[in-house]
Amino acid sequence: MIYLGLCEKTGVMAKPWADAGYRCICVDVEANPGKRDGIEFVRADIMDWWPPLGEYAFVATFPPCTHLAGSGARWWKSKGFGPLAEGLKLVVRCEQIAQWCGCPWFIENPVGRLSSIHKPDHIFDPCDYGGYLDPPDDAYTKRTCLWVGGGFVMPEKRRVEAVEGSKMHRIPPGPDRADLRSVTPKGFAEAVFRANGEDAESSR
Repeated sequence: MIYLGLCEKTGVMAKPWADAGYRCICVDVEANPGKRDGIEFVRADIMDWWPPLGEYAFVATFPPCTHLAGSGARWWKSKGFGPLAEGLKLVVRCEQIAQWCGCPWFIENPVGRLSSIHKPDHIFDPCDYGGYLDPPDDAYTKRTCLWVGGGFVMPEKRRVEAVEGSKMHRIPPGPDRADLRSVTPKGFAEAVFRANGEDAESSR
């Protein structure tokens, strides 16, 4: 059984699946290729890449939000339609691959252009799932949208108090700011696995 992460270069979402024995493949144009912590990292542009044949258990996709996030709204008009089209092309490609895999999947993006064009199926904050961690963590807010398919099950919340507030907005400017802002909350990753996965050995 295979877990596939598209536009995922950290492996945070894949980690619970890898720990359970699934084959995990994470593809991103900036990925550091190789196998680490049971995860196969592939450097590739998903527009030119297709997944290997196999039986897929789950697909998680994180198309870049550079031209879609509401935090960049003040630049939308000056950018024109080109960047929007590029952003949407990646979203469509993620959906195309996920549907081909024939398993539960989601597309993740922050509140912004995509959510205004197509209403999301779910919206959550990281703190909603902080209780899945030991000790509890992810005590911050960051409104995140999901578009789902293939029988995806939204996990039950185990909310912690958001004592850190909207900490992602306080990350100072720098070359790593976008990456830090887009890292998947560990609590949400664990919750999704528990709701949609099972131990790989028992599934054979």
